[in-house]
Amino acid sequence: MDLLEYQVKEWFSKIGIPVLPSQRIDHPTDLKRLKIRYPIVLKSQVQAGEREKAGGVRIVETTIDAIAAAQNIFNLPIWGQLPEVLLAESKYDAQEEFYLAVVLDTALCRPVLLGCTEANIDWETAGEKIQHVVVEQEFSPFYARRLALKMGLQGELMQTVSDIVEKLYQLFVQKDLDLVEIHPLGVNSAGQVMALNGKVRVNKQAINRHPEIAEMATKMVGLLHGNKKRSGLLSSWDGIEMPGKICILGNGKGSVLTTLDEVVNAHGKPGKCVNLRHSFMSDTKLTTFGDRLISSLTSLASDVNSQVILVNFLGTIPQVDQLPEIITKFLHLDRIEITSQMSSSNGNKNQQPLNLPYLVLRLAGSEFNHVRENLVPLQTSNQSLIVVENLDEAVKEAVHLAKLSVQKKGNR
Repeated sequence: MDLLEYQVKEWFSKIGIPVLPSQRIDHPTDLKRLKIRYPIVLKSQVQAGEREKAGGVRIVETTIDAIAAAQNIFNLPIWGQLPEVLLAESKYDAQEEFYLAVVLDTALCRPVLLGCTEANIDWETAGEKIQHVVVEQEFSPFYARRLALKMGLQGELMQTVSDIVEKLYQLFVQKDLDLVEIHPLGVNSAGQVMALNGKVRVNKQAINRHPEIAEMATKMVGLLHGNKKRSGLLSSWDGIEMPGKICILGNGKGSVLTTLDEVVNAHGKPGKCVNLRHSFMSDTKLTTFGDRLISSLTSLASDVNSQVILVNFLGTIPQVDQLPEIITKFLHLDRIEITSQMSSSNGNKNQQPLNLPYLVLRLAGSEFNHVRENLVPLQTSNQSLIVVENLDEAVKEAVHLAKLSVQKKGNR
């Protein structure tokens, strides 16, 4: 469960991480009673990313401009989400911007501290720039200082950043989080630091252990259902549902949204988008990454609207050795089972075999080298499977295959 920025900053403030003066805005007229000085930054409070690019972040210098901007932002959907709340925040002049995070590595089953002296990270090459420290034993300030040193920080700034990393870790443990990040951490000309934006992802299995978080989750579910009616898109913590024919699976929210962007830029039409990194809200028991991949492939294959399933795996995934077996099973056994199930459910035993989606796999990173090699014979014998390493190439293939499917359907 991802929190909204204003909720994240309330938690930051309570634990001692520096944040800017801010005020929650429930209606544009609230800006007439603003308690912070102009200029201010108005931010749309949605869980979707890329708010600034979409127009959901505005800098304003007067009350009149602020009210006009707020009215626009309240009516601006971002990835299908309309904000119920805005955040008004003091403007901050940062000379430098850093990235800090604590994340649960599901492959290592350990918390990992992340840090980078650049905020605008290209996630395709993030592994080359982001420093990391695995918390292998009981946490101590040593781990935080080690991360700051690996980032190349010195003196007072090194100590300040170390202190913030310690507090991020405290929050991570206290609230049972999967992820807590500051993106960016601003540093002004005087060397003072400020958490300018933050993200928190609560472990879904732990929500009911925290009454405060359970109450927040209940309210968020209500807001998400309201957004479905207002925007026509299904927004959830697991993914997004759109009306196109190219379904997207990824090993993280960033992976999914990046792929979605690329499909749109290539004039393709995205369909259902699913984040496999964490368990789904519908899961009644613990699941593995492999379980979620199999169930998602099967579900998408049985959807008559799906023409292409585009899978984007970048960096590392749990149970990577099982990937060739899962893909083979899907292409052979699962397809037969799905066709049989759909025929019997329609009461037509003579129904023609179902034209199930093409499968385009983008596997990037050295960890997938042996997977790509193992899938070569399968790709040679099965025209429904395409395996590539480059995302642009994968998107190009997916868009082409989706159009090809439409043409075939039109020629029948």
